[in-house]
Parts: sequence; C-alpha cells; structure tokens
Amino acid sequence: MTCTRIALALTSFLLAGSALAAEQLTTQAASLTTAAAGKVAQAALSECQKGGYVVAVAVVDRSGVPLAVLRDNLAGPHTPQTAIGKAWTAVSFRNNTSNLVELSGPGKPSAGIRDIPGVVALGGGLTISARGILLGAVGVSGAPGGHLDDICGNAGIKAIQASLELE
Repeated sequence: MTCTRIALALTSFLLAGSALAAEQLTTQAASLTTAAAGKVAQAALSECQKGGYVVAVAVVDRSGVPLAVLRDNLAGPHTPQTAIGKAWTAVSFRNNTSNLVELSGPGKPSAGIRDIPGVVALGGGLTISARGILLGAVGVSGAPGGHLDDICGNAGIKAIQASLELE
C-alpha cells in the first residue's frame, strides 16, 4: 500500500511539473524590419513631394520606437517630432490617428487621451498590419491637412503591403 501511495504521489508530482514546464513564459511578436520601414518612409515622402507637400515621415515598430525618419529639406523643424508622435499614437492606440481626432474631441468620452504625454491626435498616423497582426505605424507631418498626410502615409504602406501579406 505504501509503495502505491509513493508511486501515486510521484506521478502527481511529475505531472504537475510537466504542466508547469509546458506553460509558456515568453512571447514572440512580429514587427517591421528597418528595411521595410525605410521603404515605407521613402514611398510616403515621395508621394507627398509629388503633391508639392513639404513633410517629414516617421515609421515606428510595434512598440512605437522609431525605425526610420525622413525629412524633406524644407520641412519645418517641428515636423519630424510630430511625425514620430503621430506614428507612436497610432501604434499605441492601435488605430489611425484620423479616427482618434473624432473619438477624442471635446466633450467625447475619450477626450482625455489628448492629455496623455506624447499623444498627437491629428490625422497622418496610420497603423501597419498584415494578416491581422500589428507590425508598426507610419506618421506624416507637414501637408496642409491630416487627410493629405494620410494619403502620403497610405502610399508608404502600399509600397510594402503585398510583400507583407505574402510572408
């Protein structure tokens, strides 16, 4: 009887230990590469230049850390930081900043997000995702209106979207 109890206790202990060993303690997450970020930034900048807009473009990884920043020679000194802020805001809230403009307006339930340090609730910040996975974001600053910044940012995303979907 004692041997049976010891065997049962040992089996229970081993099973519990293997359950703990099977518990995943780390995670892996896809993110944009620096090369992909450079392609997005260059395509967005080129699109704005075609329209005659003098802008800065920033691309951040899924954590909001800048991977690429380009500034037109004549873009204002505020545009690089604003572009980074737009991209950071988009990735942080997992939403394009043009959507956040309306959601966070005065008197809206989400108006307080505009008070969070670093949030730039202006059009021009767009999430970049593939197969439903957030990979990063692009921010454009300097065109005469957030809707035009969005057009340039979308051109940047389009430059790599097909390749992302095929991976």
